[in-house]
Amino acid sequence: MATKKYTVTLPEELAEEIRSEVGPGAFSAYVTRAIERQREHDRLGELVQRLEGEYGPVADADLAAAEAERREIEQWFDEQDAGTESHRSAA
Repeated sequence: MATKKYTVTLPEELAEEIRSEVGPGAFSAYVTRAIERQREHDRLGELVQRLEGEYGPVADADLAAAEAERREIEQWFDEQDAGTESHRSAA
């Protein structure tokens, strides 16, 4: 992908915090990834609006069920990670 240099204004404290965490050479890559994630978020928001316009809002019960399923999946992955960690410790 071609790149082009732009000038943006950021809060100094935030920029310095990021730079100290990722290093000066990775700052642009970090900002690029953040912008890409925001664009994905924006597109998902647009999709939700379009689908809700077409089908109506998601019912609270459906949202609760989806959240419960998300928590179950997250717990499963946490358990897998814990098993991997204890397997590494034993080795």
